[in-house]
Amino acid sequence: MDQKRAIVALGALAQETRLALFRLLVTAGPAGLPAGVIAERLGVQPSSLSFHLAQLVHAGLITQRRLSRQLIYSAEYGAMNALLAYLTENCCGRDMVSAPVCDPASGCCTEATAKTTIAQKTNHG
Repeated sequence: MDQKRAIVALGALAQETRLALFRLLVTAGPAGLPAGVIAERLGVQPSSLSFHLAQLVHAGLITQRRLSRQLIYSAEYGAMNALLAYLTENCCGRDMVSAPVCDPASGCCTEATAKTTIAQKTNHG
């Protein structure tokens, strides 16, 4: 993830409703939730929810798919993991990337650590 994408993602999460929405979808897993269920669980009006969902979709943190007449929203775990890796890159001044990796398919989150090269660090801006 580059700096510009990280700023967009962090900006999208820097709002109370959107942060709660994203955390709800992470908890829901890859199956996601219909917009109506999200609105009900968060106590948000549908018109307001549409705005917040659009912001998170634009940031690449969630995806939207149609199932019959419903819109289903799911967390984009790859983007979440990339953001965590970007934020923890070179933690403690070491040439390591160490961040939790959430893989809902395996049913758990793990600690992933990988060496980075100077070329990789340079490419991240």
